[in-house]
Amino acid sequence: MRSVLAVTMLASLAALPVQVRAQEPGERTQGTAAVAQHPYATAQEEGAAGTEHPVQVALFFPVQVFPETAAIRGVRISLIYGKNTDVTGLDIGLVSHTTRSFLGVQFGFVGVAEGDFTGAQLNGVVNFSRGTFQGLQWGTVNSVEEGRGLQFSGVSVARQFRGLQIGIVNYAESLDGVQLGIVNIIKRGGAFPVLPLVNWGTGGDGSN
Repeated sequence: MRSVLAVTMLASLAALPVQVRAQEPGERTQGTAAVAQHPYATAQEEGAAGTEHPVQVALFFPVQVFPETAAIRGVRISLIYGKNTDVTGLDIGLVSHTTRSFLGVQFGFVGVAEGDFTGAQLNGVVNFSRGTFQGLQWGTVNSVEEGRGLQFSGVSVARQFRGLQIGIVNYAESLDGVQLGIVNIIKRGGAFPVLPLVNWGTGGDGSN
């Protein structure tokens, strides 16, 4: 009887290290799963940020249905101020803001395009395009860095423009086209630096 008890105790003692060693791989596996979960969560967040949505409604950024990192392909309505990276389609709002690209029609009071803009910017107060602009600007004040098309406003300002400027005051640092207005200013390459009613330029760097 004593021999049986002794053998049983020895077997139990021998089994203890095996149980401890068997738990270690399990612990490492749980740690690996926790580490693997983090990149997945990060990728999921990045995917959600880069998604496209057909409709956006904004009260005042950042209070809007989808975050600013989302692209809108369809209709965006900005009750006060809306901001997104890209917009394709119809953009209506008090203040509309894109940070990367716009393709379509923008209608409201103030429109700001930090990136490229293609289409019609029809904001009654201010139209501002910092990237490459192609299309029509109509408003009280129009401003483009580089563009082609038509600017029609009270005051039109362009660093480089190719096309037609119509307004009370038209200003271009470099113009390949025609200005029609009360005061027409072409800083470089114009027929005249300042001319009433009509002025024109060829986009050159020369001055008269």
